Amino acid sequence: MFTKKLEAPMGITFDDVLLLPNESRVEPDKADVTSRVSRNVLLNLPLVSAAMDTVTETNMAIAMAREGGMGVIHRNMSKEKQVNEVHEVKIADELLVREVLTAAPDYSIKAVWNLMTEEEVGAVPIVDKKLVGIVSRRDILPIVESDPTKEVRDVMIKEVITAQEGISLEEALDKMYEHKVERLPVVDEKGHIEGMITMQNILQLRQYPMASRDENDHLLVAAAVGPFDIERAIALDKAGANVLMMDCAHAHNMNVVDAARMIKKNVNADVVVGNIATADAAKELVDFVDGIKVGVGPGSICITRLVAGVGVPQLTAIANVVDVASKHDIPVIADGGIRYSGDVAKAIAIGADVLMLGNLLAGTDEAPGRMVTIKGRRYKQYRGMGSLGAMSSGESTDRYLSKTKFVPEGVEGAIPYSGTVGEMIYQLVGGLRSAMGYIGAESIEEMHKKSRFIRITPSGYYEGHPHDVLITDETPNYQLDR
Repeated sequence: MFTKKLEAPMGITFDDVLLLPNESRVEPDKADVTSRVSRNVLLNLPLVSAAMDTVTETNMAIAMAREGGMGVIHRNMSKEKQVNEVHEVKIADELLVREVLTAAPDYSIKAVWNLMTEEEVGAVPIVDKKLVGIVSRRDILPIVESDPTKEVRDVMIKEVITAQEGISLEEALDKMYEHKVERLPVVDEKGHIEGMITMQNILQLRQYPMASRDENDHLLVAAAVGPFDIERAIALDKAGANVLMMDCAHAHNMNVVDAARMIKKNVNADVVVGNIATADAAKELVDFVDGIKVGVGPGSICITRLVAGVGVPQLTAIANVVDVASKHDIPVIADGGIRYSGDVAKAIAIGADVLMLGNLLAGTDEAPGRMVTIKGRRYKQYRGMGSLGAMSSGESTDRYLSKTKFVPEGVEGAIPYSGTVGEMIYQLVGGLRSAMGYIGAESIEEMHKKSRFIRITPSGYYEGHPHDVLITDETPNYQLDR
């Protein structure tokens, strides 16, 4: 009986295999990389940032959505702060900004100047129940020191060019060009201000044509929730999160499954549950979830496999879950273990729909980790959510089903600084597109169907890396210390 256990199946991960090239007419830059992260949410590229406190907060989530992916706001913070982070993402890049700073006509020039400076805005609508004027920095700069007590009604522009709600981006731009203005206050039929459209907003929208947006043109955002925190889940749902990601190290715990069902019944957002690594676990989830997250121990900062002796090599784990989830049309997110763009291609080839990235994004400008310098080179702080520091400093202790004494399943470290998220995403997606060209896959769905693997030896793996040469210049998609 017990000796039979040693007749175990082989587990495969990224470095054990390569993709076989096929006959192809697919040009890499024409490959379609759109993919679903959950049952009802489509991304323009198959990448999301991890729900880790050194990876994803507002800046990362905004950057990821602008590039076509999505960020998952971590939960190692108060419920109120996480709700606010989601809100900040949803209002970023709006054509119509509804939270507009206003002033009354009897405000002094100095008071309005101070408002503009504190809130970092270039103009303020003047409101007396209705919109009566607008004033910009340019209007009051010449007199803010010489006549600071003068009322703003005396210098404001009274003939304000306005727009009605529902105006399109192109219509707003035409109106701005026609009247040579940079701002359009939006008013209702009674003249009450509804919001503001600015040239800066329009330029931002045009700068990111591939951004992932919802039906209201807001950036997509996901938020991590604990399995037993239904109040947080409901609050994040109300704040506008498009996806709630159940954040648990072992989602095949039946208490977690029961809690996930309860959350799903109480929210409108799609619910993704993880992490799991087996077909049996997937079978417990497919009847109610909108997506499944896969990965037990593959991350660079995870030591679960060493501490607990538990896990499944990531490609095998993905395949295990996809075999079940694909029969129910449920997207699968591969979480962890990605070091190169080729790993992204391999994960998708084995059936994943979307990749969750931590390590590769933690070194970017947008990641919230602290910057440090080690031996003259810049690094950013990176830690696992199972590290002692993360578990003892926030509100995500239940991720590892422990609330008091901690047995860490993650480490704390540093990642080489790697520039902007946009640069990193460009390299990763470029590598994926290249793989699709080699395989002859025009879409992620075709990548699932057409790709074939070959097992390789350690020598074959070594052969695939630069060898017999001293590298003098690193390329942006290959670092020696990865």
